[in-house]
This record gives sequence, C-alpha cells and structure tokens, in this order.
Amino acid sequence: MSSSRDPVIIAARRTPIGTRGRALAHVRAEELAAAAIRAALVDTETAIGPSRVADVVLGNCTGPGGNLGRLAALAAGLGIDIPGGTVDRQCGSGLAAVLDAVTAIRAGDERLRVAGGVESASTAPLRSLGGVSYDRAPFAPAGFPDPEMTQAAEDLAAHDQITRARQDAHARRSHSRARAALMAGRFEAELVTLAGLSRDDAIGVAEPLLARFPPLFKGGTLTAGNATRIGDGAAVVVVAPAGAAPGLAVRATAVIGCDPALPGIGAAPAIQAALLSAGANVTDIAAFEIVEAFAAQSLAVLSRLGLADDDPRVCADGGALALGHPWGASGAVAVVRLFSRLMLSERPVGTLGVAAASVGGGLGIAAVLEVVR
Repeated sequence: MSSSRDPVIIAARRTPIGTRGRALAHVRAEELAAAAIRAALVDTETAIGPSRVADVVLGNCTGPGGNLGRLAALAAGLGIDIPGGTVDRQCGSGLAAVLDAVTAIRAGDERLRVAGGVESASTAPLRSLGGVSYDRAPFAPAGFPDPEMTQAAEDLAAHDQITRARQDAHARRSHSRARAALMAGRFEAELVTLAGLSRDDAIGVAEPLLARFPPLFKGGTLTAGNATRIGDGAAVVVVAPAGAAPGLAVRATAVIGCDPALPGIGAAPAIQAALLSAGANVTDIAAFEIVEAFAAQSLAVLSRLGLADDDPRVCADGGALALGHPWGASGAVAVVRLFSRLMLSERPVGTLGVAAASVGGGLGIAAVLEVVR
C-alpha cells in the first residue's frame, strides 16, 4: 500500500494529439498547455474547491525557449506570482516534470502543483550552429553513440531479432485498441477540444496500409507504419499532498541511464527499478502505459519485462503508435491515460499502474501509481 506521505494526482487532462502540420499546427506551445491546465484546474476545484497553485512545471524538447512553464502559467491566467519551470529529459520530459512536482511536495511544500508536458513540433524553431541548420541537439557528446531515433530503433530491432511482421502486428494492435476506445468514448473525459480538434487525429490512419509501407532503411524492418507519428499536444496533472482527494498516489519512481546506442530499452530497467522500490512486480500491475515511439522499441521493452506482445494491460486503449507522439508531452500523456483507466473507470483502492518512457541518449523513466480514495 502507498505511504501516508505519497503525493496524489487528483486531476489529469490533455489536448488531442494533432499530427505535425495539421489541425494544431498554428497553436503555440504555451496555448496548448494553457488549455489543458485550465481544464485540469476546473476538475480540481470540483474535487476540493478553490485552491492555490504553487508552481507549473512542464516538460518540453524542441520549443522556442523562454521557459514554457512560466509562459503557460501566464497564458492559463494563473496570475503573475505563479513562477513556472521547464524540464528537458527529451521523450521522458512530461513524466519527469510530474516527478519533480511530486518531489517538491514530498519534501514538505504541501501546495498544489500543475505538472506535465507540451510539444508543438509544428512551431518548433529551426536551430543552427555556425550558420548550419540542424533538426536536433546531440543526445550524447563526442565519443559516444548518438544515433537518430529511427536508426536506433532499426538497430534495436536487429539486435533483438524483432521481425517486421511482429512490429506491424504490434502497430495494428495499437490502432485497433485506440479505435475501439474512441468508439466507446473512453478518451472523452480526459480531452480538451482545441482549434476544432476533439480527438487524436492519427488513430487508424496507418493501419490499413501497414503491409504496403517500404522499409525506411535498405533491408530493414522499420517503416512509417510501425513508427509513431510526430504530434502536437499537451498533457498535465494536478499533484496534491496525500489525503487531499481521491486520485493516484505516486508510490515509487525511477530514472536510469542505459546504452545510448540502444536508447529504446531504457523504460525496462526504469520500470524494474520503480517496481523494486515499490515492493511490487509486473504481475501486481493492472495497467501499463509505456510510450510507444516505435513498435520495435515497445516490443524490446516488453520482452525484457517478461510480458507478452499482446498483454492486455499494456496500452489497453492504444499507445503512441496510434495516438501520436508529442515528444515533451508523451510521458505526461501516459499519466493522464492511467488516470482515465484507473480512476475514471473506478478501479478499486490499491490498484497499481505504471507509466514509463524510453528516452533518446540512453535513459529510462518510470513511476508506479496506486489508486487511493
């Protein structure tokens, strides 16, 4: 059971994920985040009444700078005295921001915090060095492997001997689960309609074409169909001290490093470390949300955890392969999805869930969450 001091996530909201260049392409990052923040705080007021927020902490990877946590706090109308901060752990940034908020409360500052992540890949600025433009900053310094994420996923597929058929099946399963969840209305309570978009726009798009996509690398297995679509979106949660309201208590967390040549495996040792800290194992977990950047990466993580490819507990309503991948937000999307799957579906007290992500540069991040009421 959770400790009486474990901070609790009491509200969780997100925008739809819009494929880069589409419906959310002209919405700035702070506007994406502000929409989710306002909705989460309305839910918080419903749960515990008017409350003062101490800080807004957001993960972000490729934004324009200027401290997006602060920009979003102001854009959301929280007042000039709410500071705001920004975290960069690449694809784990949104979850890292949530863990930072948890740490602050656990240390004794028992004021509410808004935490999560945001990415507007569509409006991300072009970077340059010495007059030469580049898409991303290095994930590792000179002397270490620093593969592009697609190459890293292809290398991992080869390393683990993960076939294209297995990858395509995993992507198809993600889309099928997401489509079923969409039809059943299981996303509705967590979503905030924005710029006319009321649903994740990548669901089902690649599914009928999976067998027709050519490999991204000659002789390889990775395709545009078994890789996620880059997206725009934001996701936030409200973290409160223990006992403030029903929610998901943050029972244990872990951030680890791994081989930067195979960054896709990072979620596995992070989950193992968090479970060890929680005194739990994979059989105790009712729901996993593991960021699906690539089918090969997801399958490699599941294998290391001893889980079947089609384990019904893992991304039960589809993952990033179907929903899209707004880099800095995806770790927070995983937490929002767990909140919907465990709290909004009224799972019993003590039910455990795991949110996790593998991270470029060779990192993994994970949290074990428990239903409390």
